[in-house]
Amino acid sequence: MSELESRINEANVELIEDSNSCSLTYLILKRMIDIMVSIVGVVITAPIMLLTAIAIKLESHGPVIFSQTRLGKNGQEFTIYKFRSMVKNAEKHTGAVWAQENDSRVTNVGNFIRKTRIDELPQFFNILKGDMTLVGPRPERPCLTEEFHDEYCGFKSRLLVKPGVTGLAQVKGGYELTPGQKLRFDKLYIKQRSLLLDLEIMIRTAVVMIIGHGAR
Repeated sequence: MSELESRINEANVELIEDSNSCSLTYLILKRMIDIMVSIVGVVITAPIMLLTAIAIKLESHGPVIFSQTRLGKNGQEFTIYKFRSMVKNAEKHTGAVWAQENDSRVTNVGNFIRKTRIDELPQFFNILKGDMTLVGPRPERPCLTEEFHDEYCGFKSRLLVKPGVTGLAQVKGGYELTPGQKLRFDKLYIKQRSLLLDLEIMIRTAVVMIIGHGAR
């Protein structure tokens, strides 16, 4: 084994140990906060979600809700829910493609709800189901996870924790970051996660929703 491979393995082992060392108190409180915030969030944003659904229907044909298979904690597959922000069958001719800034497949309504993170509101239901958490690495599709893992060593280490609606990578740059850069922020979050860091990320996410910068 080369010195580089040895360092990578040591780093991954350290990350696994850090992810397992989170206190039970933190995990219980995090889940309680997830449930309370999601219930309140659904109630408060119900009018926004209704208006968003109407706007999507008026602009383009297709379903209001976009569902897709993503990988959760420990690689478990689940169905994620979002408001549809792209044209219907956006990947019919291209296959799985990672969304980019100024993506031509995004509708006018879609552009607005992506910048303000409104498209993520249906994921309150993913949180209530236990598939996701408020703060954590963003969940990725199985095929893209394999692709990125081949290109960026340790990409699957993101699966050590439950995926989030928002995360450190999203408030640090969003579309401006490469998968490799996002991976570094995700690893940093896994290593340093705490209720205080979660609160900071949620506050910064609220700022992103207001100014529309850094959304992904």
